[in-house]
Amino acid sequence: MNVINSGIDNQEIERKKIASFLHDNISALLSSAGLHLNTFTAQNNIESEEIRKTKAILSEAHDLLRDISHDLVPSLLVRFGLIYALEDLCEKNSNRSINFEFSSTIAADKRYIEKFEMKIYFIVSELFNNIIKHSNAKIAKINLKENQNTFIIKIHDDGIGFNTKKTDATEGFGLNRIRARVKKFKGSFDIISKTNKGTTIKIKIPLPH
Repeated sequence: MNVINSGIDNQEIERKKIASFLHDNISALLSSAGLHLNTFTAQNNIESEEIRKTKAILSEAHDLLRDISHDLVPSLLVRFGLIYALEDLCEKNSNRSINFEFSSTIAADKRYIEKFEMKIYFIVSELFNNIIKHSNAKIAKINLKENQNTFIIKIHDDGIGFNTKKTDATEGFGLNRIRARVKKFKGSFDIISKTNKGTTIKIKIPLPH
């Protein structure tokens, strides 16, 4: 039995190493390449079909990498739980361009059923990805709390914001897809956003029993 447990432990450690390497190194390199390309084209006022395709390829590669990381990262949830994993997600997504600030009134070692933890993690991860890709924010804050058998997530960024009444905006950022996921949990998903005044998203989901 100890041999089996040791093997599982080693697998989890390796998965965490691979996920961290993909996120901290390969993902960062792709983002850096895209940033340099955008800066060069803007400074020189250059745009061509080849450059457009290159930007699209970099974006697709980044998204594929994120999907692979998602398949690996849940090992953190299995080992340490949702609160720890989301705090770790904030740390990993923070860089010179944007800082993700984490706060929670829920104990870091609090555990929920695995399915609930994974669904919440992926929802938050996707929202973070939207902030990084679209908001131009410098600071993003996430707050977690429980209130009357409800799990509450509040995410605010100081970015450029958008018109929430435009369906193409919410669809383009994948927000309708996330809203549908929250609805499956019998939860609520509210957005407050104004152009150049940032965005606040509040999610309330009944706690699993």
